[in-house]
Amino acid sequence: MVSKKQNCWEYMKCGREPGGENVAELGICRAATEESFSGINSGENGGRICFAVAGTFCTREVQGTFVKKHTSCKNCNFFKIL
Repeated sequence: MVSKKQNCWEYMKCGREPGGENVAELGICRAATEESFSGINSGENGGRICFAVAGTFCTREVQGTFVKKHTSCKNCNFFKIL
């Protein structure tokens, strides 16, 4: 049996997915709702291509475009396992 691949919010345990424990305080992350990326890298919405989703919440801060995020994403443990 093949196990389900984790989305970024599951791996990072940020609680910013719809219904997540940190949504009231920090808001919903765009990676969790960006439907146009659903299925890429076997992920739900932008959950396995978060590095390409503008405006994601990483390290408790809103990130910019892919070009601006590229360096920080290369150092992310989740990005490294993709």
